[in-house]
Amino acid sequence: MLDALIPEIDKALRAVFAPAPSRRAMPGADLPEAEMSVAEKRHVAALMRVNHCGEICAQALYQGQALSSSDPRVRRELAQAAWEETEHLNWTERRIAELGGRKSILNPLWYAGSLAIGTVAGKFGDAWSLGFLAETEKQVEGHLESHKAILPAQDRKSWEVLEQMKLDEMRHAETANHHGARELPLPVRLAMKLSSKVMTRLSYYA
Repeated sequence: MLDALIPEIDKALRAVFAPAPSRRAMPGADLPEAEMSVAEKRHVAALMRVNHCGEICAQALYQGQALSSSDPRVRRELAQAAWEETEHLNWTERRIAELGGRKSILNPLWYAGSLAIGTVAGKFGDAWSLGFLAETEKQVEGHLESHKAILPAQDRKSWEVLEQMKLDEMRHAETANHHGARELPLPVRLAMKLSSKVMTRLSYYA
């Protein structure tokens, strides 16, 4: 029991506190930094902090669902998606640092809550767990698109990061649907949107 628990604790500590790795180059890394005012940089850094929090939550959700899944194929898909979310962590961390911002002080809270939600979702079976994954990615896709729309027009570096993240999230949702995801009931989808709005608002400032 303890041997199985230690790697999961290590995953959590690395996700929240350690610099995230990435195999892919950061999107937009070769573009020049745009001229932005102090207020604009602060705004973009806050948007990236929100997106970083979203990736922290995704790591925990996938970890919880993988712990609960009985299907090795589903666990492999969750592991692949989790790796790509780790790359998103890397990109958003780096962009936050480039803009002189900071990560959210609430990240440990977001991780713990999302891990619990992911574990519970996994207990309902793989079809519902994948449905939760697909709905999460669908909402994140919309969230990223809305952030792209409110970036300063000249900030192409941040735009490229958000665009690649969106494409990855779309693929994760498609994969979940391909493997038999069930559509979540409307009240659950609305509750997810509400919790996302709370997290977004708090993370923008904290």
